[in-house]
Amino acid sequence: MLKPFLILSSVLLTGAIASPQQAQQAATPAQQAATPAPPAAAPAAPAAFSVPLEAVNQVNPVKPNAESLARAKKIYGYECALCHGDDGSGAGDLAKKMKAKLPDFRDPTALKAKTDGELYYVINKGKGEMEGEGARVKPDDTWNLVNYIRSFSKLQAATAAQGPS
Repeated sequence: MLKPFLILSSVLLTGAIASPQQAQQAATPAQQAATPAPPAAAPAAPAAFSVPLEAVNQVNPVKPNAESLARAKKIYGYECALCHGDDGSGAGDLAKKMKAKLPDFRDPTALKAKTDGELYYVINKGKGEMEGEGARVKPDDTWNLVNYIRSFSKLQAATAAQGPS
């Protein structure tokens, strides 16, 4: 007889201690709709993107060669091309769907002002909506990607120098 009494008492005591906040959470949808929502905070302006000076001054230890460019082409194909395009035009399928404006790596002026260290940093850490590769890509392969991305403008210049077919 004592056991049911203790259980009933603890249940009643727990219910009596329930906070007013819990009661407010249990309000009906009509009551919630009648309560004005607090004003939404204005979205914060995106911070200006900057690459740390030590990254800007970092020198590419990987020299471009056929093997490194082939390795980078493979990585670029499954990590970058969806947005940046197979040809580096910045018009990949996902970029088109997102209506994202990406640089055209084929344009020699697009990367001219960027150091290899800056490109490495952006590939590794990301920028804006672009997620960085981080630990998914080994450092040497990230440098290979830097060389491969730079090769798009060289290929474009070589094609333009040959003239129309």
